[in-house]
Amino acid sequence: MRKRHFPTCNAQPRADFALNRTANAVHRVLLGMALTVSGLPAYAQSMDTEEKTVSTLPETRVEGEMDLPSELPPSYAGGQVAYGSRVGLLGNMDFMDTPFSTVSYTEKYIADLQAQNITQVIAATDPSVFSNGLTGTFSENYSIRGFASNISDVTIGGLYGVAPYYRISPEMYERIEVLKGPSALLNGMPPGGSVGGTVNLVPKRAGDQPLTRFTGTYMSDAQFGGHVDVGRRFGEDQQFGVRFNGVYRDGDGAVNDQKQKAELTSLGLDWRGERARLSADLYESDDRVRGQNRGINLASGVSVPKPPKSDTLLNPDWAYVQTKDRGAIVRGEYDLNDNLMAYAAYGSSRTRYVYSGTMLATVFNEAGDFKTTMGQLKMELEKTSGEAGLKGHFQTAGIKHQWSVNATHYGDTQKDFGRRQVPGADWTTNIYHPVWGPTADKSFPYIAHSETRLTSYGVADTLSVFEDRVQLTLGVRRQQVLTDTFSVSTGARTGRYDEAATTPAAALLVKVTDNVSLYANYIEGLSKGATAPMTAANAGDVFAPYKSKQKELGMKVDLGDFSHTLSLYEIKRPSSYTDPDTNVFSFGGEQRNRGIEWAFFGSPLDNVRLMGGVAHVDPKLTKTAGGVNQGKTATGLPKLQGKLGMEWDTPILDGLTLTGNATSVSQQYISADNAQSIPGHTIYDVGARYATHFASRPVTLRGNITNVTNKAYWGTPLLSSLGLGAPRTVELSASVDF
Repeated sequence: MRKRHFPTCNAQPRADFALNRTANAVHRVLLGMALTVSGLPAYAQSMDTEEKTVSTLPETRVEGEMDLPSELPPSYAGGQVAYGSRVGLLGNMDFMDTPFSTVSYTEKYIADLQAQNITQVIAATDPSVFSNGLTGTFSENYSIRGFASNISDVTIGGLYGVAPYYRISPEMYERIEVLKGPSALLNGMPPGGSVGGTVNLVPKRAGDQPLTRFTGTYMSDAQFGGHVDVGRRFGEDQQFGVRFNGVYRDGDGAVNDQKQKAELTSLGLDWRGERARLSADLYESDDRVRGQNRGINLASGVSVPKPPKSDTLLNPDWAYVQTKDRGAIVRGEYDLNDNLMAYAAYGSSRTRYVYSGTMLATVFNEAGDFKTTMGQLKMELEKTSGEAGLKGHFQTAGIKHQWSVNATHYGDTQKDFGRRQVPGADWTTNIYHPVWGPTADKSFPYIAHSETRLTSYGVADTLSVFEDRVQLTLGVRRQQVLTDTFSVSTGARTGRYDEAATTPAAALLVKVTDNVSLYANYIEGLSKGATAPMTAANAGDVFAPYKSKQKELGMKVDLGDFSHTLSLYEIKRPSSYTDPDTNVFSFGGEQRNRGIEWAFFGSPLDNVRLMGGVAHVDPKLTKTAGGVNQGKTATGLPKLQGKLGMEWDTPILDGLTLTGNATSVSQQYISADNAQSIPGHTIYDVGARYATHFASRPVTLRGNITNVTNKAYWGTPLLSSLGLGAPRTVELSASVDF
C-alpha cells in the first residue's frame, strides 16, 4: 500500500494516506474521445483509525521519485505533477484536501520541458496562466486568472524576496507550485502587488541514493550549455544532505542578433534529526541578454501592422540587460511534541540590474516606420525576509482542529540610477527591416532611493468532522506596510507611507466520495496603495493598501491515474485613476474578472500522459473615471485559452517517448476603448526523448521544437502594446548519471 507522506512543516498532523488503485476499468470521456482509465483511488487516513486492507497494483517507479525527501508529497501518476503542494501558512496539503486551485510541477517535468525559466513551466499546459510568448525580454512575464503577476513575487519555501528578481532558472528547484487567486491570509502581502496567484519554489534536497548527473544542452541558433547536479547524504542515519547545482548557458538565440547567457550556482544543505530539521540554501545567478525583446507601441490612428518575420529583433543589437542575484535562506523546524511544531525561516538576497536600450518605441505610420527612445537604468536592491510560527492539532467534541499562527517580515532597500532618455541616441527605423545606429554612451546618475517594510500576523484553523469529509478553514491576517522615500541629493527622508489592513478568508471543502471533492472559498488579496502623482490636485496623497476579493466554487475528481479540476471564480480588484473634471487622484476604479477553468493531468491510458485544459475569463472594467471605457474588456488578455500536452511511450522502441503541445489563445485588446486588438493564434510544439543505458550508465536524450510552424504573431509584453512572439526554436539535451 502506497503511503502519502507530507512535510514536517505541514499544518496537518503527520498522517499517512493510503492509495488504493483497483483493477477495475472506468470509462471516461475527454474532448469527445473515450478514454479508458485504470484505477480508482481510496484514501484511508491512518491516524486514529485502523488501516484498511486493500488490494493494490504493483508500484510504478517514477524517475527521481525514489530519491525524493520522504516529507515531500509523491508524484502523481505520470510523474509530471505532485499529489500536493504548499498552501501558505497551512503547510503542504493533498490537492484533494485543498479548498483552492493548486498545481505542483515536478523536477522530472521541468527537465523534460528543457525549461530555462519559470514561465515556460507554469504556462506550458495550464489554461489559467497566460504568457505572451516573447523570448529574451528583460523580465519574465505572465498573468494568472487575468491579472498580471510580478515575477518578483515568486517565493522560495514561502518566503518573498529571496528568489532571483527578474528571471529564474529552474535547475535548483524540486517543485514549482502555483496557487491560483489572491492569498493574503496564506502568504502575506506580495511586495509586487500580484493578485491573480502565487508561485512557490521548493529547493532540491539530497535523496537517499547518491546522485551525480551531467546534462549538456543546445538551443538554436548556437547556444550551448551544461548542468551539473550532485547530491549526497552523510552520517550513520544519513541525516546530513548536500545538493549542488551548477548551470552555464551562452550563445546566439533563435532571434537574429540576440544572445542569451545564464549562470547559476546553488548549494542546498539539510540535517534531519528525530525531532528537529534544519536546512540552508545559497545561490548566485547571472542572467544577461544582448539584443533584448522590448516591444513597440502604436501612435494614435495607426492600425496594428502585420508582424514581421518571427526572428526579427526590434531592439538594437548592442542593447543589453543584465541581472545578478545572490541569496541565502536558513530554515529550522522542531517538534515540541506529537501535536505541536515550531518553525522559523530567514533569508536575504541582493540584486544588481543594468539595462541599456529602447525605453519606448512607437510605430507612427502604416508602413511600419517607428521611432525609438533610448534609455539606461541601473538598480541596486537588497531584501530580507523571514517568518516564524506554530502549527498544531487537537480534537474537541468530535471536531478536529489543525491550526496555524505565524508572523512574517519583508524589507527592501532600493536605489535607482540612470536616465529614461539618452540625448542623441534616439533612432528611426522600420519594423520589417530594422537598422540601428551606434552604441549609446552609458551614464547612470542617481535618481531614486526608497525603503519598504512589510510585517504581518496570521492565524488559521481547519475544523474537520465526519472523518474529515467536511473541512472548514477560517483565518485572518493583519498586515502593516511602511515605505520611506529619500532625497537623492541630501539623503533626508522626503515621504512616508504607513498603512495597515486586515484580510480574512474562509473556505469549505466537502468530500462527496473518496474520489470527488467540492470546495468554496472567499479570500482577499492585498496590494500596496498608490501615491497621487505630482500632476494631480491632491499630489502626494498616500492611499491605504487596497484589497482584491475572490469568490470561488470548484470540484476535483481523482480517478487514481487521471484527475480533473473545475472551478468558477470572480475576482474584484480596485484600480486608480485621476478624475478628468476635478483632477483628483483616487482609487475609484475597479476591474472584475469572472472565469471558469477546467484542467486535467495524469495517465489515463498505459504509457500515455495528458495535461492541459480550457479556461475562459471575462476581465471587465466595471468602474472607470467618468465612465469612460466602463464595461470594456481589460487589455492584453485573451478571454479564451486552450492547452494540451501529450506524451506517448511508444512500443516501437523501448525507452522512446514522443511528445506534443498545443496552445491556442483568442484575440487580445491593446487599446482601452477596445478599438484595436491583435488576433488569436495557435502554437504547436513537438518533441521526443529516449531513455537508455550507455556503458551501464543511465542516459536520457531529449529534443523539442517549439513553434514548429515558425508562426509570426504579436504578443502583449509587459510595458508595451505589441511584442513579437518567439520563432521556431530547437532544443536538445543529453543527461548522463555517473
